[in-house]
Amino acid sequence: MSTHGPDPSPPAGPPGAESGPGPELTETGSMRAVGSSIGTGAKATARGLKGFAAVTGRASRATVRQARKAAGAQGAERSGLNRLIELHAANAAGDSAFAIALAGTVFFAGATSGERGPVLLFLGLTMVPFAIVAPLIGPFLDRFSHGRRWAIGATFALRAFLCWVLAGTLNDGSPWFYVAALGVLVSSKAYGVAKAAAVPRLLPTEITLVKANGRVALAGVVGACVSGPLAGAAYWIGPEWACRYAFVVFTIGTIAAILLPSRVDASSGEESLGGRGARRSGLPPKVAFALRANCGPRLLSGFLTMFMTFVLATEPLDGWESKTRSTLLVGLVIGAAGLGNTIGIVVASLARRINPAVMVVVALVADIVALVLATVFYGLLPLVALGLTVGLMQYLAKVSLDSTIQSGVPVRAHASAFAKGDTTLQLAWVFGGFLGVVMSYPAVNGVGLAFAAVLLTAWAVFVLRSAPQRAAKKAAPAV
Repeated sequence: MSTHGPDPSPPAGPPGAESGPGPELTETGSMRAVGSSIGTGAKATARGLKGFAAVTGRASRATVRQARKAAGAQGAERSGLNRLIELHAANAAGDSAFAIALAGTVFFAGATSGERGPVLLFLGLTMVPFAIVAPLIGPFLDRFSHGRRWAIGATFALRAFLCWVLAGTLNDGSPWFYVAALGVLVSSKAYGVAKAAAVPRLLPTEITLVKANGRVALAGVVGACVSGPLAGAAYWIGPEWACRYAFVVFTIGTIAAILLPSRVDASSGEESLGGRGARRSGLPPKVAFALRANCGPRLLSGFLTMFMTFVLATEPLDGWESKTRSTLLVGLVIGAAGLGNTIGIVVASLARRINPAVMVVVALVADIVALVLATVFYGLLPLVALGLTVGLMQYLAKVSLDSTIQSGVPVRAHASAFAKGDTTLQLAWVFGGFLGVVMSYPAVNGVGLAFAAVLLTAWAVFVLRSAPQRAAKKAAPAV
């Protein structure tokens, strides 16, 4: 039929095999399938991320709950000591951020330059905050004891302000940089004095002063460890951002300090320093003895830090001659001291009871033994053992001194006593560091450890001869 002439279109194929619209429909269907798969995958990924975030959040909250539970254990929550423990964690977090922000400046470059001149400058700079704290800040805090919460808060607020100032002066060489940096260091030392004076006011009956001090210090280690990576990330963006991060931490700490329990300001039963049993130095005999005993481990710490840094870098042990391995060698010895300090914090916070009067003597004797062994059997293991012993004994001796001050000095004079003690110990550390630098010269470094052993032994004899019991026996009249 004329209506069914030749069809210009291609011949029809079997159903479902059309060459025209068929492929287009197949491609569209595939695209829809792919799109559906992507959508499903995205939803699954979102659910996975949401689940991961939920798990991480729960883990973080659980960690915080466990940390707060540990801080409030054994009556610490009832007495309010847990609030001071948490505050000290914030203090350590801010101080670690400040230290990271100043990495590479004169305050730390001198200590890591490997040149003796800048190192001696660094040793001098470390004394500046203590030179201000002892004669000025300590007596001021004693007079301000009824508002100690505000005094502690002021140390945080001042550091927050100065860190904000530092953020704008790190890169332009402004003289305000030095003023602000020293202000932060002084405020940090003032906080340490005020915090130590506040611990006995919040002490629960279930634990000792040594254990309370150890628990506070352990919180500081945790705070620094948590804050360090965050401050490092901020420093990677720019040093000024590490300062701004420290500003935020110190601002939070200011609020937390003001919210401390009112018992921190309690003044019942307080009296002035210099009462019965006090020496001309203003410290009771037991406290003066503990302070003298502490000078030995602290001096050895400064000596070991400086002496080993130079000697092991210039004359490393056999097999450690390359620059990388010599640097690692220094890190092992000095790092062992840091590890020992951390172990001391853990021991003090967990031990049921430590006798402070005995511990300060044990620390001094243990340092002498480790020093003699390292001198006789000079090598990697004895040096690492020496570093570990020095760090461990330095902390246990210091926490024993703190508890002796807290229990043996009238509350009204705690701040002055802690300022005097910290200044004396820092002076011992600087003196030891100075000796370490001098004895590290090639002409004398062979007898450096032996010299330190003799010096520390002589100091131990002096300390033991001046023990309160011996002094009392000498002063007793013959009958």
